[in-house]
Amino acid sequence: MTSTTSASERNLLTDNPELYEARFPDPDRLAGRWAEDCLRRLGTGQRVLDMGCGTGRDAAHLHGAGRRVTGADLSERMLAHARVHHPGPAYVRADLHGFDLGQGAFDAVVCLDSTLLYCHTNDQLDGFLSSCRHALAPGGLLVAEMRNGAFFLGRTELLDAPTVNAFTWRGAVHRSTTTLTVDRTAQLLRRTRVWTADDGSAPVEQRSAWRLLFPQELRHLLAAHGFETLELHDGPGPRTEPPWREGMLPGRTVDADRLHVVARRTAPD
Repeated sequence: MTSTTSASERNLLTDNPELYEARFPDPDRLAGRWAEDCLRRLGTGQRVLDMGCGTGRDAAHLHGAGRRVTGADLSERMLAHARVHHPGPAYVRADLHGFDLGQGAFDAVVCLDSTLLYCHTNDQLDGFLSSCRHALAPGGLLVAEMRNGAFFLGRTELLDAPTVNAFTWRGAVHRSTTTLTVDRTAQLLRRTRVWTADDGSAPVEQRSAWRLLFPQELRHLLAAHGFETLELHDGPGPRTEPPWREGMLPGRTVDADRLHVVARRTAPD
């Protein structure tokens, strides 16, 4: 019988940032380019906080575009990887659910790849948005990209069967089998992912979840925390199909599986 290492003992991706980049390659820095396009179109200042920066790829792209970037993450291993492999930004440890990196210290907060949805509870969402408002100068922007809770109203194609992916890392073939389920009571999309490799290592099971936010709910939360929603749409974006490309403008619908939001911090407190 093969034993399975539980998620509480190990987080394979955050413990191995190089494995993360192998599993989720972004050689064209599409997410960073999309974020920079939003900032440039709306004329924000140069000081940018990438909240939940992970391995630092997007933060480094924004730095290369001329921004003064701070990348923040909770994972020390991700931050260590970012400092070595994606230098340029300042990298700091901070908690998404509540952080203080200085009042009015930034002209924009960027939060990509569903990072915002790791705020599972209303208190955590309030903590994140309050922290963003505190961090932003008046008129500063919050730019976020995430799964769209509205997509799961009556749709099951992402829930019907596990998704299997395989890739080679350090000479071993790694496979991930991912199952998604909707927890309607908690309003969460729960993910179970089992990792296997052909190098003889034990399977690793990881469990995580995203908050399912609906477009009008998000608009209300932003307004309650002193933000004006400028753009709210389902694409094009860095993880839509087809993906965003330079010159593409925001759409007008909020029906597909990704949600993109740009909001402006309103007048001073």
